[in-house]
Amino acid sequence: MKTIRIIIVLMIACFIAYSCESSTYEEIAGDVANPTYTSNVKSIIDNNCLSCHSAVGGEYPTMETYVQVKDAAENGNMICRIDDQSCGTVMPQSGRMPQVKINIIKEWEANGCPN
Repeated sequence: MKTIRIIIVLMIACFIAYSCESSTYEEIAGDVANPTYTSNVKSIIDNNCLSCHSAVGGEYPTMETYVQVKDAAENGNMICRIDDQSCGTVMPQSGRMPQVKINIIKEWEANGCPN
């Protein structure tokens, strides 16, 4: 009986230790295969870029539509600005996005910016 209690206590301790590991949803979700603007990129842009890159946001290039975001990815320096600092200050201004989001945008651009 004492052995069973010890085994149960050890199992509970292992479960608690394993479940306390911190991971964000993005870290768990991983990269997206074949991302599209509508399914994957738009929400990242909406949540991270539109506070500055909208008609209301101010002096920065507008990135409210698919065409505008596609142009920023293909002809601007959006990819460079979100991925490293060789093009200037890293974007968004609040701090670098999680690598998973950056990878989604880079993969989308590499695949020809599918809508």
